[in-house]
Amino acid sequence: MTEQTTGRKVAANLLISLDGRYHGAGGPADFGTFAIYATTDVARDQMTRMRENATTALLGRVLAEGFLGYWPSVSADDNADPRDRAYAKWLVDTEKVVLSTTLTEAPWERTRVMNGPIADLIADLKTDGEGEGDILVNTSPSVTKELLSADLLDRMYLIVIPEITGGGMRLFEDGLPPTKWKLTYQETGELGAMALVYDRVR
Repeated sequence: MTEQTTGRKVAANLLISLDGRYHGAGGPADFGTFAIYATTDVARDQMTRMRENATTALLGRVLAEGFLGYWPSVSADDNADPRDRAYAKWLVDTEKVVLSTTLTEAPWERTRVMNGPIADLIADLKTDGEGEGDILVNTSPSVTKELLSADLLDRMYLIVIPEITGGGMRLFEDGLPPTKWKLTYQETGELGAMALVYDRVR
């Protein structure tokens, strides 16, 4: 019997430097170089763009726990940027899938924990009869890299900042399968960061 898929796209978003890194030389917590760009208009508009067609948020465990401590309060903050509030409300209300080998129960409402090979998890989400819209990998470089390695990513929302960090982990590592991408959106912000949307050409 052939599995029927819903045709859902798998998308991912990330801020990266000119040298392709998603944190500084000091390790994953070294995000200072990127922070100023994350709250610019071009980044906030990209955040709006990426959630518009997404109905499932795919998160790694560490990121999910960090989001849990931050975004729910933003959704109720009248003083927050309206784009931040809209994203926070979407994240709280939407289906969330947390990838973890250690969690035994879901950390949020409307959340399920999944464990296993990434290809199988994506196949499950795509064949889930309840799922419609894009599956969005939220700022999770480890999951994004797995999807790139397996050629399971259909869209990338990137913010490229005009700085070279000179150290830190790269998003695009050697050994990825050759793939072709089409630039479907681009915008340059006031600080020189570029919002880019790339769709996989298959």
